[in-house]
This record gives sequence, C-alpha cells and structure tokens, in this order.
Amino acid sequence: MSKTRASGRTVGGLRSLSLQAPAVTLLLLWMLVPLGMTVWFSLQRYNLLMPGMEGFAGLENYEYLFTDPALWRAMGNTLLLVGSVLVITVGGGVLLAVLFQQEFPGRGIARVLAISPFFVMPTVSALVWKNMMMHPSNGVLSWVAELFGLPAVDWFSSLPLTSIIIIVAWQWLPFALLILLTAMQSLDDDQVEAARMDGAGPIAVFFYITLPHLKRAISVVIMIEMIFLLTIFAEIYVTTSGGPGLATTNLAFLIYIQALLDFDVGLASAGGVVAIVLANIVAIFLVRLVAKNLEN
Repeated sequence: MSKTRASGRTVGGLRSLSLQAPAVTLLLLWMLVPLGMTVWFSLQRYNLLMPGMEGFAGLENYEYLFTDPALWRAMGNTLLLVGSVLVITVGGGVLLAVLFQQEFPGRGIARVLAISPFFVMPTVSALVWKNMMMHPSNGVLSWVAELFGLPAVDWFSSLPLTSIIIIVAWQWLPFALLILLTAMQSLDDDQVEAARMDGAGPIAVFFYITLPHLKRAISVVIMIEMIFLLTIFAEIYVTTSGGPGLATTNLAFLIYIQALLDFDVGLASAGGVVAIVLANIVAIFLVRLVAKNLEN
C-alpha cells in the first residue's frame, strides 16, 4: 500500500515538474541570457567608435570604472536620492495615512486626488515640474516666492539634486500612502478606543499603537520603492541630463552616458554588472528586513 502511494506521489510530482518546466525554462533564459551577455561584454574591449579594435580586455573595464571619479559620484548621488526619497515618502505617507483615516467632509475625493500623482508617467511629471512648477521665471514656486518678496530660485541650476528628489518623492508619495492607508484600515478601533480610555493621548496612540501596526506595511513600501528608485532615469534625462556636471548623475544615467553617448559597450556593461551587484546587495538586505518583520 505504501509503495502505491509513493509511486502515485512520484508520478504526480513528475507530472507537475513537466508542466512547470516550460515556464521555468523560459524564465531562466529570459534572465540568464541578458545577464550572461552583459558579463561577457564587460570583459571585452568593444567601442562602436573604434571598429576593428575589439578583443578580450579582461578586467580592464572594471579597473577603469573603479578608478573613474564619475562612478563614485554617481553611486553617492544614487544612494542620496534613494535615501532622501524613502524618508520623504515613508514619513509623509504615514502622516497622510493617519490624516485620511479620520472622518471629514470630502474624504473620498481627497483620497483620490492624493493618490492620483502616482499614475502620472515619469516623463510627464518631470516636464510639469520643470516648465510649470520650478521654472525660474514662469513657475508656480517663483510666483509664490515673489508674493513673499523673496528672489526666484533657479532650481535645476542651484539645487539640481534637491529638485530631482522633490519630483521623484512627489511621484512615489501616493504609492506609500496607498499601501499605508490600506494597512491603517485593518487597525482595530477597539484597541485605540481602549488606549484613549486609559488616558493615552494622540501622540501616545500614534507611537505605541499606530506605528507598530504599520511596521510590516512600511517594510513593504521600503522594499518596493528602493528597487525602482535605484533605476531612476526619465526624471534626470528630461530635467537636468545628469548635470550640472555630474551633480544629478546616478548609476543608471552614468551607464546611459557610457553606452549611448560614448558608445563604449564594454565599459557600459561593466557599469551594468556593478549596478546588478549593488541591487542584489540591497535586495538581500531588504528581504531579510521584511522577513524579520513578518516573523515578528
């Protein structure tokens, strides 16, 4: 009897594997072929402006990349951009989630308006901020500055990275709000009411009940946002093109410069491998953080 069951399980397992094999194989090819080609080209001397000079370069591309100050500036800008946007979106998302959880007239319309910027395409968002909000002559922010007698600010010249952070944070704040507001709706009202009856004020309720309840949702927001923020490109390309100098050049834009402006496929591929390694380090850290929160 046990042999029959074991045989049935084996046949069922083989049948399941045979059904999953095409999808898994396609997925592996979809990931491994581009990754393998990137690693291969990163070891080649391959510049489209120098035909006939191709050949195996070994680690020359990596050596040049790691001795180039532009790489470290780009990595610093990337980490500063990601960190600043996460602080703004998570902090602002928590506060807005608490606000929109309260009852007030027009709450449904206000929720829709607050979430709507997330559905604006990055290119359109960057154009709106560049030409309508942060323009030094005709922008809304310059008009507000004039009302208070302050000089207009040329944002993309004097505060370029800050401008990119503001634009990206405006795009991702609704996403954080959506996730955190959904988590807020599962908070037990009886627990909050009991805390208030025991004399807890709004600040105590926020720090000892609301914030611990949002811990898992905050971890998810940080993980998802960080994956996408490491590859920010459209906002930089439309507004500053990585400048002035390298002031707003992140790792993704640096790879674009090497590949499509300098036509150095080998060096750009080496930059891509560095970006992959950085993304995996971040992913490992985030997965452990989220798993720890889920266990707690």
